[in-house]
Amino acid sequence: MDASRTPLVRRAVLCLLPFVLLAGCSLPGSTPSSPSSSPSAGKDLPDTAQAAVPRAAADLESDYRKVIRDVLPSVVQIQAGDELGSGVVYDGKGHIVTNAHVVGAEKTFQVTTANSETPLTAELVYSYPRQDLAVVRLERVPDGLKAAGFGDSAAVEVGQIVLAMGSPLGLASSVTQGIVSATGRTVTEGGTGGGTGTTLTDMVQTSAAINPGNSGGALVNLRGEVIGIPTLAAADPGVGNGAAAGIGFAIPASTVKTVAGQIVEQGRVTASGRAALGITGRTLVDADYRAVGVAVVEVQRDGAADKAGIRPEDVVTGLGDTDITTITSLAEALAARQPGDRTTVTFRRGGAERTVDVTLGEQ
Repeated sequence: MDASRTPLVRRAVLCLLPFVLLAGCSLPGSTPSSPSSSPSAGKDLPDTAQAAVPRAAADLESDYRKVIRDVLPSVVQIQAGDELGSGVVYDGKGHIVTNAHVVGAEKTFQVTTANSETPLTAELVYSYPRQDLAVVRLERVPDGLKAAGFGDSAAVEVGQIVLAMGSPLGLASSVTQGIVSATGRTVTEGGTGGGTGTTLTDMVQTSAAINPGNSGGALVNLRGEVIGIPTLAAADPGVGNGAAAGIGFAIPASTVKTVAGQIVEQGRVTASGRAALGITGRTLVDADYRAVGVAVVEVQRDGAADKAGIRPEDVVTGLGDTDITTITSLAEALAARQPGDRTTVTFRRGGAERTVDVTLGEQ
């Protein structure tokens, strides 16, 4: 899947609604089985029928159990207003990293650790929606709080077995299993009111189930390292934009460490590492409602666009060799570049098309 062509993804955050588990239900027309209803009931099976678990499978199961024992205590449940999400303990001082869309506009939170049913109060340190990351801090650090270990994003490979840990559907301390399906994906979050939200780069795609409530949790390799923060599930237009099975995305550990590290040390993000053109824009459509470019609404003073002579009411139609038709396509084109890169911007002013050289700034 080319994530740039499938921009509609759903954030994995859970609204607090009644959730009921039905146990012991039978399908219509079926009857519960009993020992007497089985042809082999009361008979001993021959030893040859009891297949031994392969050694490799037993070793893999042991690896799973060890990783879960080691990492799950570092994954917490976060209640922000009427919504539930997850978080990962960043250090022993009570800092917890999660998604910006989990904390939303809230400033205080109820955090439940894996080892306790009693919620702890936490306060927002800083939220950075442009990377969909935030850090909250516990008012009281409980005994035994364990920080997670973060891995090297550059070492993540397609095919690696991973576990997703969090609170899907409000079920705290849940674990799902899958593989790394792809790396380096660029995806755009679904925004409010049907619009588009933040464009995220270098995302890790995984087949591990990502459901509402998983946001902000941990995507973990079999060495017990957090390699990403589960954030999104792809939307399937064939089922009314419901979640697409087996297609989830996690913010890579390198991005998490860069952003969370700055927040913990400085209280905010001072260097995003993301290229910026320095404009506020909106998608422009023609008479047939086809997207034809990005109309410049505002130009940041002394930003890249300002220095290149781009002005409000210009319509950006290209960045380098990339055609620009929507604000999302512009965000994705910028996401593929670095601050300081030199490129060109093509735009229309009045009836004339112009191309200028631009040195990209930083968000």
